Parts: sequence; C-alpha cells; structure tokens
Amino acid sequence: MLFDIDGTLIRRAGPHHREALVEAIRRVAGVETTTEGVPVAGMLDRSILTVMMQRAGMTRAAIQRAMPAVVASAQSIYVRRAPDISKKVCPGVRNLLRRLTARGVVIGLVTGNLSRIGWRKMERAGLRPYFRFGAFAEQARDRAGLVRVAIRRARKERWIGRDSAISLIGDHPNDVLAAQANGIRAIAVGTGIVSLEELQTHSPYILIPDLRALLLKDLL
Repeated sequence: MLFDIDGTLIRRAGPHHREALVEAIRRVAGVETTTEGVPVAGMLDRSILTVMMQRAGMTRAAIQRAMPAVVASAQSIYVRRAPDISKKVCPGVRNLLRRLTARGVVIGLVTGNLSRIGWRKMERAGLRPYFRFGAFAEQARDRAGLVRVAIRRARKERWIGRDSAISLIGDHPNDVLAAQANGIRAIAVGTGIVSLEELQTHSPYILIPDLRALLLKDLL
C-alpha cells in the first residue's frame, strides 16, 4: 500500500512547508518568490520550486545551477521548524495503518514532498513507524515516475512479488493518473482540496470520502 501525504494522511498542516521553499530560494539565489498562484496540490516540490523561480525572472540555467542547494536548504529549514501536526492526521488514517500493519502489508510513501520534509512530517504526525520506505520529489520528474521507483524498490528488496496487489491512495487526480500509468489500483480519497465529483471523472478503482470508509476486504 502506497500513500500520498498532503491531503491524504494529513491536512491543514500549516504554512511551514511553503515558507521553507520561499526562504531556501531567498538564501541560495537571493531572489524573492512566493507560492501564491502556484497550483501546488498534486505537484512535486522540485516542480514547485522551478515555477517559483521562473516567475521571479530566473533563467533556466540559473535555476538548474541553484536547484541542488535550494533543495538541500529547504529540507534543512523545514526539519528545524516543523510543528506538531499530530492533530492534523486525516480521519481513519491511524486505524487503517494499524490494521494494515497487523496484516503484514508493506506500507510506503509516494509523495511530491522532498524526502527529509516528507519523513519529518511523518515524525511530527506520529505516523513514522508505519512506513517502511518512500519515493520522494527528488527521485523522479513526475508522480508516475515516483510510483515506478517505489514498486521497483519493493520488488528489489523482495518485500513483494511480481503478482502482489499494489494500491496507491491519494487525494488528487495526479495520484489516480500515476497509479493507472503503472497498472496498479488507484484509491481516491476526498480529504484534500479536490471534490469527489472531480476525482470520479478520472475513474479510480475506489472512491471514498475519507479512509474510515476503506474496507480491507476490497484490497487484500
């Protein structure tokens, strides 16, 4: 079972993630940017950073040169400032993770967050022990690529076999499309900013308002 983070596992986690991206660009490139007007939902952090710097007038070459240091700085800033988000966990998440763990299911992350930011969110939400591994923003160009990275890792480690059932749970059409692109089951949950009606137009395998409605018998 693969999980997105923002809007799926946690929601309304505060401005700290966005602020870390803004401050990292300021520190590294000396440029003032904003996430305002950037459709960050469903995007990967590196893509968000690229759009921010482009809108601030930086050239493609300058963005490419700055990106490694910006990525490192953003993660360090967030790790230091991340708030307690244990009360921001979405409905049904903890119960589902406990049940999956009890059944011996391999649980991983597939998220647009940079790796240290993603893991720090899981720590501050009190969810870190449930996740064996993850695929993060710096590991692929898009979400479908991240799903491939996660599946490849799980098979390489022999945590799953070639015929193992795999599902991706997310709150955005990009999650559904990424699952479908990899031939795995897309479970869409309405705890993010995208409506159930819009999610339905992408034909997920399962569509639910929140994870309290997800039945293990439909998955295992």
